[in-house]
Amino acid sequence: MTSVLAPTAAPDTFAASNVISTNYDNNNTNDTHNPNLAAQEVSTSISIPKTITIDPMDLGATGESLSYPEDLCPPDNFNMVSTWIYRSSFPKKKNFSFLKKLGLKSILTLILEDYPDQNMKFLKENNVKLFQFGIAGNKEPFVQIPDDKICDALAVLLDRRNHPILIHCNKGKHRTGCLIGCLRKLQHWSHTSIFDEYRRFSHPKSRSMDQQFIELFDSREAWKVIDPKWIPDWKTLGHHAGV
Repeated sequence: MTSVLAPTAAPDTFAASNVISTNYDNNNTNDTHNPNLAAQEVSTSISIPKTITIDPMDLGATGESLSYPEDLCPPDNFNMVSTWIYRSSFPKKKNFSFLKKLGLKSILTLILEDYPDQNMKFLKENNVKLFQFGIAGNKEPFVQIPDDKICDALAVLLDRRNHPILIHCNKGKHRTGCLIGCLRKLQHWSHTSIFDEYRRFSHPKSRSMDQQFIELFDSREAWKVIDPKWIPDWKTLGHHAGV
């Protein structure tokens, strides 16, 4: 079992049109994270320093209710995606202490609504940058996920200057599942593995339109907006656009 320790937060250096800036200073620098764990080898546990060890495979996806110390309550559907990347449902106030232990540098949300004041306060107090790519649910027959927003979101995820980063929508199921599914295509996962992961987190209501979107997503379009200078050192990630 491999443990991952959350690094110290570092200053924000990535600029994008979808960034909601919280305008604070931080003199620490740490732009050289070197995550070198293959996606297929991603740990199934996260060691929170000086607290508890959590098996994220049991969080939310099984539907079981788990008990944690009151000040360490992870959001529903929380899990580790790859080194320094996490996913969950919408974080609530009771989850803030847990998220603080992760040493997050960024949060990427896929909700359309304005970010709540209490969440913005948490971001400001902890030097966390917010990226918002508002996406409507991929429901039949009239609503579709825009490819360009998924590509821009992937560019944020694959910029290690934004790590550690948490991805969320409302329930951490469908929109988050689509983004993670497209990330897995960049990591050269098979469709079988991608859809298995999607269904596990979207249970009990998986959407065929989501899975169709993932299947048809052209990863070459994402590579056009990803900065190769800052991509993580993952063994399963093609390090050149179009690989």
